[in-house]
Amino acid sequence: MSWEVAANVTYLVSILLATRNSWHTWWTGIVGCLLFGWLFLQAKLYADVTLQVFFIVTSVYGWWHWQRGHEGTPAPISRSSAGELTIWATAAIVGAMGYGALLLKFTDAYAPFVDSLVLTFSMLAQFLLMRRRVETWWCWLIVNTISVPLYLSRDLQLTAAFYAAYWINACVAMRHWYVLLGRERTLQVPQVSGAQ
Repeated sequence: MSWEVAANVTYLVSILLATRNSWHTWWTGIVGCLLFGWLFLQAKLYADVTLQVFFIVTSVYGWWHWQRGHEGTPAPISRSSAGELTIWATAAIVGAMGYGALLLKFTDAYAPFVDSLVLTFSMLAQFLLMRRRVETWWCWLIVNTISVPLYLSRDLQLTAAFYAAYWINACVAMRHWYVLLGRERTLQVPQVSGAQ
């Protein structure tokens, strides 16, 4: 089995587990990231290699936070404010331009600015996933939309096909997480007694 197949199959399992809101997404994701790191190094997609290292480090934290991050209990699904999202999205765009400029100047990177957008928006999506924020899936939609043509341009057809499937999965996951968020909010509403 090739590196590309192994990386995609392992990462697919991780993403499906995240869709189902399962903490097992984290350890399977770490394995997938190790495989993808090697694959992207061979393809000279250095921002993607950096991203895999970031994913591995943050997956350890995400694993802990999902199980113990809310005063020793599992963290609930929640939403981010519009202000938070604006600041984080702006930081992702500025970061991509800066990192892309560095790659352009100092490496033989392919499509450094596009690759860097995949990096920074994936970092934002991962941060939101670690915090169990429902907006993570909007960010993954952006990442997958950019990634498909990028990977096709590097003859990574299988990876591009998986990322197209991840785009569909992000839509399904978003709907599922919004349903779970609604249930959690219903459970948190204090019950008003009918007795006066």
